[in-house]
Amino acid sequence: MAVDTNNRYSDEELAQFKALIQEKIEKASHDLELIKSAYMNDHNNGTEDTSPTFKAFDEGSQVMSKEANSQLAIRQEKFIRDLKNALIRIENKTYGICRVTGKLINKERLKLVPHATLSIEAKNMQK
Repeated sequence: MAVDTNNRYSDEELAQFKALIQEKIEKASHDLELIKSAYMNDHNNGTEDTSPTFKAFDEGSQVMSKEANSQLAIRQEKFIRDLKNALIRIENKTYGICRVTGKLINKERLKLVPHATLSIEAKNMQK
């Protein structure tokens, strides 16, 4: 199947998006590591010698903190997966094409949300 070059971004534009996405994957992976290390080190907040009341309160907040960290990690992993899928679309030269309308997604939108698969028009139709 030939790709309609009028309805896709040029190889040069795709290369620019690829660099942007790779940069975002690197940063997101680094952030994920920080979240995971915070999660691992969460068990010791230095409250061993404080009052039992505070310790009980601290343990409760610790559980909430672990849950929040876990949710953050899950969201970050999904974000990285979405970015990697965008790289696949770049390789296939289908990147930036709305999966509903078939039109090109606005460049500015892709710069802000590089893993977008819907144009604003399609996104608004969903509401």
